[in-house]
Amino acid sequence: MKKVSCEIEGGQAIQVNASRLVIAGWAGRDAAEVEHHIRELEAIGVRRPSSAPCFYELAPALLTTSDSIEVIGGHSSGEVEVVLIQTQEDGLLVGIGSDHTDRKVEGYDVVVSKQMCAKPLGKTLWCYADVVAHWDALIARSWRIDANGERIRYQEGTLARLIHPEPLISRAFGATSMIPGTVLFCGTQPVLGALTPASAYELELHDPVLGRSLRHRYNVDALAHTE
Repeated sequence: MKKVSCEIEGGQAIQVNASRLVIAGWAGRDAAEVEHHIRELEAIGVRRPSSAPCFYELAPALLTTSDSIEVIGGHSSGEVEVVLIQTQEDGLLVGIGSDHTDRKVEGYDVVVSKQMCAKPLGKTLWCYADVVAHWDALIARSWRIDANGERIRYQEGTLARLIHPEPLISRAFGATSMIPGTVLFCGTQPVLGALTPASAYELELHDPVLGRSLRHRYNVDALAHTE
């Protein structure tokens, strides 16, 4: 189990006791966009999935709210994702995170590539009940920050492009709700351009209806790797 200190927007401090971490892959609603993402990954050597969506079980210890992560070499990259967190006391919560992945390893083993990298998670969370009525209007964005400090838009799209949480949960767990302690990364938006490593990433989940955003930035410390 991984214990992560967070807060529900407004200041209520909570401790997330994560006992299960699941990453949804190829979770788009539109078949053409799913195919686009599959081809993005095929371009770097990743085999296409046998079905979509698919789900990867990872170690909860990978979750981190730190503002930096360490990776091996310079061939990993982040992906903005909405994160669902089922708690015992506060119900279903919504956060923003990054499925940071080693793209070199992904070419021969997707699960291992994801397990190799920490999974950044923003500290501030929303109650799912407060956003479910306008879920599709929420906007997920990311920026990559190059070594020279240039900030470049990397991803952007509404959650209408991804499978809604309720059918996604049903497909992942065969139930209408998740067991407390479960953390589910809900899929990502296509990148604007090519999958690109960066020295840092910024993540945002914007709610245009309630006029608020969840944000998180993390640096990527690439450790030297020699063959």
